[in-house]
Order: sequence, then structure tokens, then C-alpha cells
Amino acid sequence: MKDIPQKDMKGPIGKHIFGSVKVGEKGQIVIPKAARDLFQIVPGSTLLVLGDENSGLALITDEKLQMAISAMAASVLGTHTPNGENPTHTPTTTTQNREEGN
Repeated sequence: MKDIPQKDMKGPIGKHIFGSVKVGEKGQIVIPKAARDLFQIVPGSTLLVLGDENSGLALITDEKLQMAISAMAASVLGTHTPNGENPTHTPTTTTQNREEGN
């Protein structure tokens, strides 16, 4: 596949194409600098490699994965998210609270 210059690859806001990379003899790739900068990937960062036999491979940072897992768990369990909000809690007033003036 021929390398495509970064300036020619424009997409929807928040979506990026960083170009192509070659796999080395040990299976290693170099993540383009623009991608490393945007996603704050530094030496020692942990990335999860996801795969779909129809769609291909994807990388996700450990931090983003933890945030996604926490949000899903909060949604399922009705607990607070990392930012302190409770996504499934809706304030209610019970009959007892109304009668007591609360």
C-alpha cells in the first residue's frame, strides 16, 4: 500500500487517518507521531490490541479502556462513574418524605 500524505486525509471532526505503517520482522509497528501526540502515547504506555476477523485490528489505550469499563459497570450496577455522577440514579420523592416535609 502506498503511503498517503497526512494533509490529504481529512475526515469528520474527531476521526483521523494517520497513514500506513509497515510491520517489522518482529511484528512491531511504529505508531505515527501525530497519533502518539494526540492520544498521549509515550514510551511505556500500555495499549490493548483488539481484533475483528471482518474489520481488522484496533488499538486502545489502557486509560480509555479503563474509563469505558468503569462507565459500563456503572451503567449496569447503577453506581457512580469516575467523575462522581450516578448515571442511573433519578431523584425520587417518596410518600413518607412528602409527609415528613422532606
